[in-house]
Amino acid sequence: MENKKRSVFREYLLTFAIAVLIALFVRTFIVQAFKIPSGSMRETLLVGDHILVNKFIYGVKLPVVRKTIIPVSEPERGDVVVFIYPEDRSKDFIKRVIAVAGDRVEIRNKKIFVNGVLHTDGYGIYQDDITYPRSVQPRDNFGPVVVPEEHVFTMGDNRDHSYDSRYWGFVDLDDVLGKAFLIYWSWDREKHDVRWNRIGTVLE
Repeated sequence: MENKKRSVFREYLLTFAIAVLIALFVRTFIVQAFKIPSGSMRETLLVGDHILVNKFIYGVKLPVVRKTIIPVSEPERGDVVVFIYPEDRSKDFIKRVIAVAGDRVEIRNKKIFVNGVLHTDGYGIYQDDITYPRSVQPRDNFGPVVVPEEHVFTMGDNRDHSYDSRYWGFVDLDDVLGKAFLIYWSWDREKHDVRWNRIGTVLE
């Protein structure tokens, strides 16, 4: 009887260990969950949205060193990406890719131009009537700059209230963790209520 109990215990322990390893593998290489802490991506993403991020879409990266060992694809203009914040690598940021390597980016009075063409993605919102000159800050007038190889230029959809590539520069592709693709849960902390209408929203 005692041997049987030990055998059952080992079986449960092995099952648990395998489950943990599978979960770690999935989180590291395939899909990871994130929570939105700020309003920089409104209205696409709200504070309290919980999202799933596809980590495999941009290739398999070695943990810690962040080097891609199996390339799959690269971020494209319009992708909503999660990446390691360049100024504090303990934090993750989420923004939209506005330009990729080789693109020329310029912002004139809140209008974004990529390679000389007005960029109208339909996601950006502007809530501030003030337009700052380049000499004051880069929010409304920026560049022109050319995105270097192996980098992307990102901005939040809440364009007047987003700390992004206009302020701290480009995102290294090695620091891109994945592409956000689904809201699986949403909690309105001000109303203490579930935003049922946002659950299951596919991100574009």
